[in-house]
Amino acid sequence: MSASSVIDFRAVTKKYGTGAFGLDEATFSVDRGDFVFMIGSTGSGKSTVMRLLIKELEPTDGTILVAGRDLSTIKRRQVPFYRRNIGVVFQDFKLLPNRTVYDNVAYALQVTGHSRKEIRAKVPDILRLTGLSTKLHNYPDQLSGGEQQRVSIARAFVNHPPLLLADEPTGNLDPETSIDIMRLLYRINRTGTTVLVATHDHAMVDKMRRRVLELSRGRVVRDEATGLYARDESTREFAQRLRGPSEAPQIV
Repeated sequence: MSASSVIDFRAVTKKYGTGAFGLDEATFSVDRGDFVFMIGSTGSGKSTVMRLLIKELEPTDGTILVAGRDLSTIKRRQVPFYRRNIGVVFQDFKLLPNRTVYDNVAYALQVTGHSRKEIRAKVPDILRLTGLSTKLHNYPDQLSGGEQQRVSIARAFVNHPPLLLADEPTGNLDPETSIDIMRLLYRINRTGTTVLVATHDHAMVDKMRRRVLELSRGRVVRDEATGLYARDESTREFAQRLRGPSEAPQIV
């Protein structure tokens, strides 16, 4: 593990009660500020990794460190405090249906003890970043799927966590909307947040040219940077490359 590792899995095994292996001696690390894709078919272990990272599951064997801290040392009562440093984005958004966009995002600050003054300062900023400034009074059922996912990302990032986990964030979205969501995650990564994205979308992964971890039957079978890329690539350049030379870039 390097001194800059945010995530470090050391021979991690997760065996379920059915006898099936979620992970089988998986070893990998993710450095601070990285943008990493985790790919693999259903049942490969991607969701197990995510659930282990938020301590929804415990490993059967091996060691998991996040920012140098061994997760096995975190007691149950400390888990909510640990999770405050991790943003999580889900495929099905998990928004509160009876709250507006503003209130869905503000809720993430309320539960972590922020004052009303802090909430009034932070929420408009994150809504601007995620392109939701004109939707703050809308309810989730008044939004498109892409807009709902933006709210989910805004809520996950409003605390500016050092680590953001995205589990199939474009799974229910059309290709163009998926590009916009990936562009937003890249913009967040450029602020210094480490981003780990689990996805089935191999075409998107190939276009993004970031590091790829591939899982198969709970084992890491591939770990590589997919092509050369510039770390200082702008979000506009990034989106234009995803869309290809024949398509005009759009403003998020």
